[in-house]
Amino acid sequence: MTVRVRFAPSPTGNLHIGGARTALFNWLFARKMKGTFMLRIEDTDELRSTAESVKAIFEGMKWMGLDWDEGAMPDGTDKGSYGPYFQAVRAHNGVYKKYADQLIAEGKAYHCYCTPQELDAERKRADLEKRPYRYDGRCRRLTAEQKKALEAEGRRPVVRFHIPEEGTTEFHDLIRGDLKFENKLLYDLVIVKASGFPTYNFACVIDDHLMDITHVIRGDDHISNTPMQINIYKALGWKHPEMAHLSMIHGQDGTKLSKRNGDVAVGDYASKGLLPQVMRNYLALLGWSTSDSQQIFAKGELEEKFDISGCQRNPAKFDLVKLSWMNGEYLRAMSPKELVEAAMPFIKAAHVAEGADPAFLEKVICLEQEKYKLLTEIPHLIEFFFTDKPVFDQKALDKVFKKPEARRVLEGMAKVYETIPSFTEAELEKAAREFAAANTLKAGQIFHPVRVAVSGRTEGPTLFRMLEYMGREKVVARMRAAVPMCAEAAV
Repeated sequence: MTVRVRFAPSPTGNLHIGGARTALFNWLFARKMKGTFMLRIEDTDELRSTAESVKAIFEGMKWMGLDWDEGAMPDGTDKGSYGPYFQAVRAHNGVYKKYADQLIAEGKAYHCYCTPQELDAERKRADLEKRPYRYDGRCRRLTAEQKKALEAEGRRPVVRFHIPEEGTTEFHDLIRGDLKFENKLLYDLVIVKASGFPTYNFACVIDDHLMDITHVIRGDDHISNTPMQINIYKALGWKHPEMAHLSMIHGQDGTKLSKRNGDVAVGDYASKGLLPQVMRNYLALLGWSTSDSQQIFAKGELEEKFDISGCQRNPAKFDLVKLSWMNGEYLRAMSPKELVEAAMPFIKAAHVAEGADPAFLEKVICLEQEKYKLLTEIPHLIEFFFTDKPVFDQKALDKVFKKPEARRVLEGMAKVYETIPSFTEAELEKAAREFAAANTLKAGQIFHPVRVAVSGRTEGPTLFRMLEYMGREKVVARMRAAVPMCAEAAV
């Protein structure tokens, strides 16, 4: 059997973390099994589906590097022989009507004329009586004359599928084992809306069958839909795909992931400077693990090691601290060329280092490679190299320039660095330590004023390498310009 899986998002918003994780697991499963990964757009929600959301899905998938073998394409074309891959197009082509009509003809589905107001009243009555609401199937018993009268009132019917009223619906879940549902607790679900568009539960069954999907891997919020979908498969005489329901993703507080406990859209993390390979790595660990709990995966390792049996049932927690840590690990492992390439979009967006020499810029970017966690940090951390004068942090001024020795240190070190024969990291440090010894000062009393004068900050890259890269002229000029600030701070 050739494995065929699909990611089938509804384009009613951006590609969210949960959807991205579902797409990733399907992609990994297809790659591991040497199967086919399909992208299908389930846009049957006429009111909420938008072209902007479709675009965001394509962009999110592309950013994460989740290439699909067949399906809908950004240019509006179809890739593969099972299209169209937009459900709205399939609906207009009559794909779903054919099977709805078949079910009606066989007495397995029926027209329902109940209004939303009538159904809402029934739900409220059930709440008052403290019982679960279940549509009572009243429209199954309508006569032809009653239907005609209701239509004369202007009522537009939906189509409901008749769920068996006795027995159980059972299926084996690849993650959760054998699951069983009592049919009496299910309800006659709507499969075609009054608009003629199919509902999710109906359209996905038809498409999964017609597109030869072998495995459906999705979030466990769909478990409750599964018995109803299986009954539709049975009614049409079809075998349902293998099912695997992934654990939910929660925030650190144990609640459903939301803006309150972490950004939910993939694009938010891309704009914050997260690497796409990190997002793949991190999301893979939300609800899945290897037997040895491996955390960092080299290129190609996830596809090689992924196994559906490693998926867990308990909810996974989205940890922003761990995500940032992992991004830092990947950044540190990059070559200088890779780091610069990844950082440049953010540097350009911040209008930092415009017109800088590429070789010099690379040296500056790599100077603090061991400290980076997000690419968005880099423009701020390097900008003082490319400004006419540093922007002083007020805390730095208060903490360093108010020291009684600060003015004397900057005046003296400016003279030393102006005349030092070799302006290299080793010689710059040696000169600073010699000045400290000659003036009965500790090394820190020299280092801190020099750093603040040159960069405006109390923290930054290795001091003397930073000075070497900046160059004699700029370093001496900045130290001398900072001297009056020390005097003022000391008043």
